[in-house]
Amino acid sequence: MALYRNLIGEVLQHERIVTTEAKAKEVRGMVDRVITLGKVGSLHARRQALTVVSDKRLIDKAFDELAPRYASRSGGYTRVLKLGARPGDGAPMAIIELVK
Repeated sequence: MALYRNLIGEVLQHERIVTTEAKAKEVRGMVDRVITLGKVGSLHARRQALTVVSDKRLIDKAFDELAPRYASRSGGYTRVLKLGARPGDGAPMAIIELVK
């Protein structure tokens, strides 16, 4: 779970990361959930988001910058793009990014 929390934080901070395909697919729903909580905007939603991502600055970004950006969108805030195999071990790689 700590790995997923770190990946969620990285996606929220950088808005685009490269990771393995399996990790990207798993984290996609969690990132969408944090942004949906940001759209709610209540104190309770903020505290729920803090249970997933412990960095307050990232939660502030999700609530103040990302939630207004996706106000008219009802879901699907992230995109997973397949890159191919990693040269070292052949693991399938992917980019997970926030939709513009």
